[in-house]
Amino acid sequence: MRNLQSTEEFHELTKESAVIFMFTAGWCPDCRVIDPIMPDIEKSFPDHKFVSVNRDEFIDLCIDQDIYGIPSFLAYGNGQETGRFVSKDRKTQAEIEGFISNLPK
Repeated sequence: MRNLQSTEEFHELTKESAVIFMFTAGWCPDCRVIDPIMPDIEKSFPDHKFVSVNRDEFIDLCIDQDIYGIPSFLAYGNGQETGRFVSKDRKTQAEIEGFISNLPK
């Protein structure tokens, strides 16, 4: 998974066909729990681009996107938000895969 480098890059990536942003932080224990399963999730959804967004580096972006809990996922396609899985709760592989599977095609 690539790491977001700038807010400008975020806005450019939202224009692509299928992007999933994972909002995370190094100090977040629930984020560390899902880190090992993310490569398998990425392999299961090869049509999506996955981008890690460090909450501490991009706090203003998190506020703009109403991301107040982590880990959280925000999906975009062709400039439109297509879904969000946003909460402060720990997420399982099945929950994350279900979220992605239910995104509009």
